[in-house]
Amino acid sequence: MDNMFKLMGWWTGIFAVMFFVGDMMTATLLFAVSTVFFLLLGFLNLTERMYMYMFASYLVVFMVGFSYYSTFIHVPGGGH
Repeated sequence: MDNMFKLMGWWTGIFAVMFFVGDMMTATLLFAVSTVFFLLLGFLNLTERMYMYMFASYLVVFMVGFSYYSTFIHVPGGGH
């Protein structure tokens, strides 16, 4: 299970680099933080149950943040 978190760290790192190249700094920061989070968890050697709890809590935090952003902050069709 720890290898899967290292793999998620790898892919979020790739996305962070691609967002950086595309000059999307907010997305770069979000994915860089996710990369560090996943890599740190990958090297902790926790139990499989604890890894599942950590991933579930990550998903809950993401969905709450995404729902808040899409409901109260994002302006549809606003462009930049």
